Amino acid sequence: MRIPASVRGGLREALWALADQLDWARLTWHEKAAQYEAWTRDPDVGGLLANYMDQRQIRVYIKDTIMKGYVRSRLADPQPVMRALGLSATRDAGPSLDTVEEYERPHGRRLGDGRVIVWSKAKDWKAVLMVAHERAYVAEEARPYAAVLFSAGGQFAEVSFRLMVQDAADKLGIERLVWLE
Repeated sequence: MRIPASVRGGLREALWALADQLDWARLTWHEKAAQYEAWTRDPDVGGLLANYMDQRQIRVYIKDTIMKGYVRSRLADPQPVMRALGLSATRDAGPSLDTVEEYERPHGRRLGDGRVIVWSKAKDWKAVLMVAHERAYVAEEARPYAAVLFSAGGQFAEVSFRLMVQDAADKLGIERLVWLE
């Protein structure tokens, strides 16, 4: 049986809001697994889905269909990146903050003044730095302006590690490297 779009959309909206409250990106895989189980047993989530599918499929459906795009969608939002860089789109900002090109994998923007900004999770730091360099290299009058790295706790918070990444960013001509926890 197919799940109606309104049911799927309603569950997605509700679970994504809960994931925001739980700070989903910071949860360990154990904590996420426990949350999937809790949602599976919840009458408003698993109980609702049981009307459309076998009980054994509910957890997989929640994980692979409803929550699959959550992290990517949250990471795609440029506003936290722009705020972290001190760049805000105001009426007086002019064309320099206009987005000329948008990127995915990793996320990024090329602004009207040629600045290339790339962001992703800290674990992807090598790709972020190289992609910032590559995107600026292939675009006329562009420059690798900033790399922003999210979820920068654990090993990524160590000073020696950050110094190494900063050295790589400097060598690639990236003007700003920002770590967000």
